[in-house]
Amino acid sequence: MAASGSVVELRNSRARTAAQHLQAAVNRIAACVHEADGPELGELLIQIREVGVDPLEAAFATGVRRFDRSGEYAADGALSVVAWLKWKCKLSGGAAAERVEIGKQLERLPKTEEAFARGDLGYQHVAVIARTAENVGAEAVRTEERNLLKAAQSMDPGQFTTVAKNFEHRVDAAGALAEANRAYQRRYLHVGDPQDGVVRIDGLLDSEGGATVRAALAARMKPIKDDDRTHGQRCADALVEFCRQGAGSKRDGSGPRPQLIIRATVETLAGIPGAPAGELEGGGTVPAETVQRYACDSALIRMTGRAELEHERNHASRTLPSSTRRALEARDRRCVWPGCGRPSAWCDGHHLVWWTKGGESSLPNLALLCRPHHRMVHEGGWSLLRRKDQWLVQPPGQIPVRVVARRE
Repeated sequence: MAASGSVVELRNSRARTAAQHLQAAVNRIAACVHEADGPELGELLIQIREVGVDPLEAAFATGVRRFDRSGEYAADGALSVVAWLKWKCKLSGGAAAERVEIGKQLERLPKTEEAFARGDLGYQHVAVIARTAENVGAEAVRTEERNLLKAAQSMDPGQFTTVAKNFEHRVDAAGALAEANRAYQRRYLHVGDPQDGVVRIDGLLDSEGGATVRAALAARMKPIKDDDRTHGQRCADALVEFCRQGAGSKRDGSGPRPQLIIRATVETLAGIPGAPAGELEGGGTVPAETVQRYACDSALIRMTGRAELEHERNHASRTLPSSTRRALEARDRRCVWPGCGRPSAWCDGHHLVWWTKGGESSLPNLALLCRPHHRMVHEGGWSLLRRKDQWLVQPPGQIPVRVVARRE
């Protein structure tokens, strides 16, 4: 049954009529989504899943199973039903393979198939059950199917996965251990090279490793008042903050940090027009404003020849001495940006009169700024100044000063 023949055959069939009704219903639902608001919109979204998407996924899984058995995908020149689904149904290889496996397992799990068709189960719940059946066998799942379905209907997919994995462990502890070991062997982390100012990070962790990372980042991911960062941005910032602390860092931020080496000319440090960018030792460049920000609170070395490198690294002097940093933390306690309040461990010591412009590393000329707000001053063009017991911020472009009091 080639694709062109199937279209001709479908035109006068019951299936063709049903497809036309489905298209009309989808159009009406789409219109309702644009018209509905508030609680009505929320209920409509629930109905779309329970009455539409999930039952259609159930029908799709049944159809995929039957189509696979027929071998008709070969009439289109596809080598497998997965390849056909990728081509004709615009699915990724993983999504296509998952639906093929779900179709196979549902045939052996009638109660699950019925609940899926009724919309009582979401697609992700069914995928978890199918994977469990693949791991321990459909017969084992059928003995516990009623309880699994009951749990699935009251839990989100993440919670239900834990229930399913506990069941797998009870049925086949050795198999569960082997799966965990296979997952561990798949672990990797790749940090790409800088491209267009960004570095791509991707990787896989086993469950234990993932839980460890989440726990380490959780405390640094909490949004604060008026925090406009997305969840992903908060997660990225938390990872960088965690790495910046370093294993031997002191809580006040004055201890050793991971050594990030930036090579820059005196002209770059001074912000002279026409100066080259700063060069990161690990690859990539940063603008002069970033170099100037790092100069506020970092160890500085002066190099006139490559042979001096190791000696100078070991004898670098900080722009902000540890004793000054501790006094600054005692005074400011947290980021001084109005409305922020990120803890001092997440902050740099910022020079109100920039260090690169001759500002002193003395307490009256310093302020604690978290890394995002420190970046806003140097790279974003904002101004920060202290007037008696108030911190004032001014956006770039000479917008009138917005005064927000922060009483000390």
